[in-house]
Amino acid sequence: MDLFSEQHPELVPLAEGACWLPGFALPVMEALWRNLQQHLSEYPPQQMMTPMGLMSVRTSSMGDWGWVGNGHGYAYSAMQPGTGLPWPRIPPVILQLAAQAAHKAGYHAFVPDSCLINVYAPGSKMGLHQDKDEMDFSQPIVSLSLGIPATFLFGESKRTDKPVKIPLQHGDVVVWGGASRRFYHGVAPVKADTHPLLGPRRINLTLRKAK
Repeated sequence: MDLFSEQHPELVPLAEGACWLPGFALPVMEALWRNLQQHLSEYPPQQMMTPMGLMSVRTSSMGDWGWVGNGHGYAYSAMQPGTGLPWPRIPPVILQLAAQAAHKAGYHAFVPDSCLINVYAPGSKMGLHQDKDEMDFSQPIVSLSLGIPATFLFGESKRTDKPVKIPLQHGDVVVWGGASRRFYHGVAPVKADTHPLLGPRRINLTLRKAK
């Protein structure tokens, strides 16, 4: 698949129901980053445990449902681990961006109730996995990248399918749903780099309709 048929493509198809939107979040990045900085200062990301071990990324959440993990499994929870308090609401700028990106990809009236925030240091990665704990698979996934570059791996319906490698940059958005809603995906180990806004880290926001 030639992902670079145009120098600055507006939309790059990845599979049926899936696309890459290079730079889509850049017009609202100032407001988005301001909201995200405030959230991370009040709700610091932490390393979650899963049955496979300690994750290499640090995680926080926004919305009605946050993603939490422990040695027994992982699930959506309305309460923060440790404090038992609800997660904060998703800021309007992030909700609007998610709805606009989903609409651009052909999914209309998308209103996420969960925003998972993963913070990657150099060397952090995300193994190939499916997003399959949500209640309504007619709703897409909207994934937003900030900070240093990362290689997003987008596979197919089986873990053994060879994934497409997508070189994500600051402000890029990926949307998938429909026929590709439960395709395997992940992130290759992030290479050492520095971004002028975020420093030596990558932050990914994944917006979903969990319930």
